[in-house]
Amino acid sequence: MPSLRSRALSAALIAAGRRRRFASAEAVRARVAESARRPASHLPPRSLGRVAEVSRTFVGAWPVYDLSPRGGEPAAQVLYVHGGGYINELTRPHWSLIRTLVTRARARVVVPAYILAPRGTADRTVPVAADLLSGLIESGGAGGTVLIGDSAGAGLAMAAAQRLRDRTGAQPSRIVLISPWLDVTMSHPDQAAIEAGDPMLARPGLVEAGRLYAGNLAADDPRVSPLHGTFAGLAPLTVFTGTRDVLITDSRELVRRARAGGAEVEFHEEPGLPHVYPLLPLPEGRAARDRIVELVRSAADL
Repeated sequence: MPSLRSRALSAALIAAGRRRRFASAEAVRARVAESARRPASHLPPRSLGRVAEVSRTFVGAWPVYDLSPRGGEPAAQVLYVHGGGYINELTRPHWSLIRTLVTRARARVVVPAYILAPRGTADRTVPVAADLLSGLIESGGAGGTVLIGDSAGAGLAMAAAQRLRDRTGAQPSRIVLISPWLDVTMSHPDQAAIEAGDPMLARPGLVEAGRLYAGNLAADDPRVSPLHGTFAGLAPLTVFTGTRDVLITDSRELVRRARAGGAEVEFHEEPGLPHVYPLLPLPEGRAARDRIVELVRSAADL
């Protein structure tokens, strides 16, 4: 059973109308238009500067933040790719997880504020993400490199790992995916029933966001929907999902296909938990974050 706090949070999300953001294609287009008029900030909270050395560089047009723990060398490296349906910037829950990775896992965390859809489409975005990952692996030193993504960011992370595998064979030490969005077609037959209980997401808006991200590519192109790619030769995978998440079908399909392709997979499916629960202030979220910290620390020992 989900915790009382989790059930209360899901009820609060429903009452607040959180799903309206993805309730329709029109809602997503309105969100994108508003973001074009008044771009949201992707700057890290100032409080992060008290616990981390924070710098920013640019890779092409992408601002890329680099955070390292104060008072010592990082034990490992993380490339963290944020979610938001490809149309939303980094938010406080993302930065909260990044803070945990810096302070508890003693990791250097590299965070790209990638160009959002519709300007940022998969054909442009995936190669840059793959190049960032490749550079981190090559400069990793004694510690390992862990690739972490949530939601749409997990889809981009997986596509980047697949591209890097195909290009050079290189892989990070581990790939951690939080509620991954891996198939923007939203065509799995089980999704209709699951959607009814999802307090955060709805299919019509996700389909539109996926269409904007796909650009001129087909929605089932592996660069857009890496679930349609192949999984042999990938790094070990850890996947977190909850049963009140319409995207749980992507996680289940990933686990099935990846294991069939010979990949090592650690799978956490939590009953009654919503989308990206490891980022949320819940007991189950804290347990998931503890496990992610363990995985990053273990990469440092490889």
